[in-house]
Amino acid sequence: MTKLGVIVTAATITIVCLEFWRRRKHFFPYAGWLGLAALVGAEWLMFRGIEPVSTYFTPIAWSAYLLICDSAVFAITGRSRLRNAPRDFFQMSLLSIPLWLIFEAYNLRLQNWTYVGVPTSLVWGLLGYCWSFATITPAILETAELVESFGWFKQGADRMIPPALCRNMMVLGALCVIVPAVLPRHVAALSFGLLWIGFYLVLDPLNYRLGLPSLLGDISYGRWSRFCSLLVSGWICGWLWEFWNYWAAAKWHYVFPMFQKWKIFEMPVPGYLGFLPFALECFVMYVTAAWLVRWIPRSQDPRIME
Repeated sequence: MTKLGVIVTAATITIVCLEFWRRRKHFFPYAGWLGLAALVGAEWLMFRGIEPVSTYFTPIAWSAYLLICDSAVFAITGRSRLRNAPRDFFQMSLLSIPLWLIFEAYNLRLQNWTYVGVPTSLVWGLLGYCWSFATITPAILETAELVESFGWFKQGADRMIPPALCRNMMVLGALCVIVPAVLPRHVAALSFGLLWIGFYLVLDPLNYRLGLPSLLGDISYGRWSRFCSLLVSGWICGWLWEFWNYWAAAKWHYVFPMFQKWKIFEMPVPGYLGFLPFALECFVMYVTAAWLVRWIPRSQDPRIME
C-alpha cells in the first residue's frame, strides 16, 4: 500500500507541476528556489536520520512547500500572499495554531490519532507542535490559490441563497460538532468524520450572513472556483501530509477503531476523503476567526439582507 501511496502522490504533484508550467507568465521567485532547495535538502537529511531535521522534518517540509507554492502563484498571477500581503500571511499562520487545537481538543476524548517521536522537552516539543500547526491553514489556502490560478473552474449563473438553507446548514453542522462530544467514548471514536464537515456547515452560512468572505457568497455570484479549488487543495495537501509524515522521526499514528488493516502510509484509505471537506473548514474557520480578532472587516452584500 505504501507503493500505491507514492504513486498517487507523485501523480498528483506531476499534474500540478505540468499545469503550473503551462500557465506561468512571470519568473519563478528566488524564494521558491530556496524552498525547493530546502525541501530536497531536508529530505536527504531526514532519510539519513540526521537531527534535528529528522525530528522536525514535517514543519520544515511544509515551510519549504509554502515558499514553493506562494512563488508558483506569483509566477502565474503576478501576485502572492508573501510578496503582496506578508502581514496577512503571518497572521494566518498565527491563527492556524488555535484553529487546529480545536481538533486536538476533540481528539483528547475521541483518541483518533497519537503522536510519537516528539521531543520530551517542553520547549522543543512545543516548538514542533506550534511550528507544524502554524503551517496547516496557510498550506490549504495557498494550495487552493494555486489551483484556482489554473482556471479549471468556470463562472456559473448567479443564484439566490435561501435563508432556510443557511438555517438548515447551521443546525446540521451544530449536530455534527456536538454529537462526537456527547456520545459514549467508545461510540464517539467512530464519529470523528462528522467534525470534518460540521464546522463548515455551521460557519460558512454564518460568514455569509455577516457579509464576510464565504463559499455561499461565492456561489450566489456563480463563482464555484474557490469551493472546487479548496476541495482539490484538500486532496493535494492530504497526500503530502501523509507522504511526508510517514518517514519523519516525529510523526502521528491513526489509532481510531476502523480500517486499520487498510492503510496507505499511516492513514486508513477512507480517511483521505476527509481531507476534502477539511479544506473547506480551514477556509471558513479562518475567516470567522480573523473576523473575531478584527483582521477581516464586514462588507455587507445587500442581496443577503432579509
